[in-house]
Amino acid sequence: MTEILESTDLFINIAYLVSSILFILGLKMLSSAKTARQGNLLSAIAMMVAVVAALINKDVIDYKYILIGIAIGLFIGIIIAKKVQMTDMPQMVAVFDIFGGLAAALVALAEYQYIRVTPELLHTSNILVISTIGLAVLMGMITSTGSLIAFSKLQGIMKSTPILFKGQHFINAIILFSAIILIVFLVFNPPMWTYIVILFALAAVLGILAIIPIGGADMPVVISFLNACSGLAACATGFAISNTILIVSGALVGAAGLILTQLMCKAMNRSLVNVFFAGVGANEGALSGEVETRTVTKYTPEDVVMILENARSVVMIPGYGLAASQAQHTLHELTKLLTSKGIQVRYAIHPVAGRMPGHMNVLLAEANVSYDMLWDMDVINEDFQNTDVAIVIGANDIVNPAARYKKDSVLYGMPILNADHARNVIIFKRSLGAGFAGESNELFYDPKTLMVFGDAKKSLAEISNLLKSN
Repeated sequence: MTEILESTDLFINIAYLVSSILFILGLKMLSSAKTARQGNLLSAIAMMVAVVAALINKDVIDYKYILIGIAIGLFIGIIIAKKVQMTDMPQMVAVFDIFGGLAAALVALAEYQYIRVTPELLHTSNILVISTIGLAVLMGMITSTGSLIAFSKLQGIMKSTPILFKGQHFINAIILFSAIILIVFLVFNPPMWTYIVILFALAAVLGILAIIPIGGADMPVVISFLNACSGLAACATGFAISNTILIVSGALVGAAGLILTQLMCKAMNRSLVNVFFAGVGANEGALSGEVETRTVTKYTPEDVVMILENARSVVMIPGYGLAASQAQHTLHELTKLLTSKGIQVRYAIHPVAGRMPGHMNVLLAEANVSYDMLWDMDVINEDFQNTDVAIVIGANDIVNPAARYKKDSVLYGMPILNADHARNVIIFKRSLGAGFAGESNELFYDPKTLMVFGDAKKSLAEISNLLKSN
């Protein structure tokens, strides 16, 4: 019997090692658009190996509820994968973080209860186990309720503008300090169930209060940061229950999420502290207190066709509006048509375009846009001056020239795509409404800008049909 148990433990450890290697390789492949799909597949296989290894653990007594949970989760996952639109993908990521953080916190609570009702374990449990249980509960619940607020703002259930009140940051600091003190108390007095219950409640409240002051324009950064927190919560839970693969995978998610968060903050020329505490967008919709008196000329698809027929190079700039109108496939058809006419076409991707990290990359991949056509902002920005036409589809803040010179703007200092340096600019928008940052777009009023109002999908389809008939 002992030999069987030892061989089982050896198999589990080998499976965890294989899973860890696959996770690392998958994460590495996700760093490139060309290998992202294979990386996602490798990561999925790694997770499957880890789950199977965990289920053959000798400590598993009854598989009934586990299998029921797997069946329910599998059913829901398949439905979601087929039904969720690309516009709702940021909300979907937020939902994943809600359940990921909650799962980490609940597993930590279950481990604490198991230790608490087993006196001999309680007396032999070390500081690391109790402290990581406390940290898992703290980070898990902050992630869960914070992601719930992020989801609500993205879905329109809550207004996307910051919700501010007097003494907000002080209250948050007091709650965080109290939570940390509770973890210390718990370490020195593990039997006190009251401590961890209060910690659970405080962390849930802190998650809400930490995210409500953040505006919708900063949601991509928030989602990335909360995703990192969910990984760190899982890592802490792994230490609490002595699960190697949970520690490794949680650390990978946490590290990758923090690196991505830092890169996105850099792309916005802001610090993470500024994102969380500045309340950017509190006056969203107010155009610096001024009444807009400038006007624009409405152009038609026929006007656009005339410009495109004389162009040699075109840069497409996708934004959230592209996802909202589900126009990625129509845009790709237009791209293929222009390419067939000998026109060079590229896509300029801003790091924070859309509502989540990599939103535009995923959106265009769905339309089978070649990876070679996707150009990062830093690479393509200098070439806009040699571009005949820059086509902006649903983007706003990421092409707003006000970010360069308007010091009282919330966008000031944020690197943008140099669309205004192109010889001609065509913008597809439903209205002249400001972006999530609440700043009027100066590019709308540039003399070389053609504003095409209406549904982007219909306008692009009409342009393609006119090009085909010419």
